[in-house]
Amino acid sequence: MTEGCAQSTESKQQLNQLEQLRQLSEVVADTGDVASFVTYQPKDVTTNPSLLYQAAEKPEYAPLIKEAIDRATTPIGFDLGLCLDILAVTIGRELLQLIPGVVSTEIDARLSFDTDAMIERAHRLIGLYSDYGIPKDRILIKIASTWEGIEAARVLEQEGIHCNMTLIFSKEQAITCAQAGAYLISPFVGRVLDWYKAKNIAYEGHPGIDLVRDIHNCFKSANFNTVVMAASFRSSDEVLALSGCDRLTIPPKVLGQLQEKNSRL
Repeated sequence: MTEGCAQSTESKQQLNQLEQLRQLSEVVADTGDVASFVTYQPKDVTTNPSLLYQAAEKPEYAPLIKEAIDRATTPIGFDLGLCLDILAVTIGRELLQLIPGVVSTEIDARLSFDTDAMIERAHRLIGLYSDYGIPKDRILIKIASTWEGIEAARVLEQEGIHCNMTLIFSKEQAITCAQAGAYLISPFVGRVLDWYKAKNIAYEGHPGIDLVRDIHNCFKSANFNTVVMAASFRSSDEVLALSGCDRLTIPPKVLGQLQEKNSRL
């Protein structure tokens, strides 16, 4: 028994921090860049408009932009909102070819206070994915956790459309999302810290890390089925502090930092 434990410890020491982290939490890539998947091989991926914009600026994405423009151009005219949705879906389609899991695709933030509009937009995104033969069980619709967004998620989840509730900054938001039946929530680690700094509020420790820990412990105690996926990481230290959380969505820069380090967690 002792020898086996020693061998296990030795084996773990040989793994880099990213490999060790995967033994404790599900690692998700927070990017729209296809090239990142070759290096980090995540199971799932999250995207947002800013990440898609960064990806779309690269020459290799030009055919996807043309495809989106062509599909959004009708005899009536050009529909910019539809074009952006199609672009998000075509990039999501490419990402899904490289991962075994799901992709999160975000609803236009300008709809965040209109429940009916968010539901309608979610249906359109699911329909666009369906046009490419991608079933809804491989998609998470990313919705801002406003009151209206949470109500939209309640309806969508009842329809079998899973939601990733983003912009979580408090435990109250998180609990309300879970009570609405949301599949997954994304509390923001770095942005919570940013707020404390901007307001010059003294805090011993890291408020973003503490928030996620509090939410995670609450959900486990209450037996909520909602997945807790910490997001908005700025450093590998923040990620490692939350090892053991259900999921961690991590940008490529921080994934690289974890991959380069071999010290034990």
